[in-house]
Amino acid sequence: MSYNQPPSVRPPFSGAPAGQGGKPGWARKRIVIPAALFIFFVGVGIGSSGSSDQQETSASSEAGPHPTVTVTKTAEAKTTKDKDEKRSGDSKSVTDEDKKAAVPDFVGMGLQSAQDKAQKAGFYGLTSHDALGRDRMQAFDRNWKVCGQNVKAGAVKSTDTQLDFGAVKLAEACPTKDERPPSADGGKMPDFAGKSVKAARAALDSGTSITVQDALPDDRWVLVESNWKVCTQTPSAGASLSGQPVEFTAVKFEETCP
Repeated sequence: MSYNQPPSVRPPFSGAPAGQGGKPGWARKRIVIPAALFIFFVGVGIGSSGSSDQQETSASSEAGPHPTVTVTKTAEAKTTKDKDEKRSGDSKSVTDEDKKAAVPDFVGMGLQSAQDKAQKAGFYGLTSHDALGRDRMQAFDRNWKVCGQNVKAGAVKSTDTQLDFGAVKLAEACPTKDERPPSADGGKMPDFAGKSVKAARAALDSGTSITVQDALPDDRWVLVESNWKVCTQTPSAGASLSGQPVEFTAVKFEETCP
């Protein structure tokens, strides 16, 4: 080795190193870079187009169907409402017609049969009272018969009308007119002669002290007061009632007052 040999000199930089075939390297890179950029821009364009299509599809799916569904539901709701109103109107008219009926003739019928007939005609508000004014309860309807009714037979009335039957027991004769229990309205003592003890008690204030004795010398207990009639009374009829005690003497209805 010779130490006097001058160092090798690097040729001056002439651009990029040579590629295959002696061609400069920048020529090969000039082809590769545009291709990469083309692929990049094409990808971006496709991505943007896909995103745009997706957004349009999403927007269409959000905006498109709803108005149609809303309109359809509104139309259906309106149609249903119209049908309901029509049905309600038809039902109301039928109900209004059914609320009126002709009142049957119940006189002479057994009380139970009269009540069944009234209900069949559409009348359910039924009551009855003792036609003899004795204030007896119609505990067993089959043991009573109808003497009168508060609504004339044949009258067309609302089925809400209350029908009241005046009745007596089967073995009794109907009175010529319906007897109503006496009343002490006005603060005066009524005339209770011939009325049942039960009706007389009911006419007086519930706080009134009442004594009832057998008018006959048998000194019997007056147990079922509707079966006893008043013979005498104290105070007398027409006297002012101011809370004083009341006394009655009575006999059974089939008996004569002494």
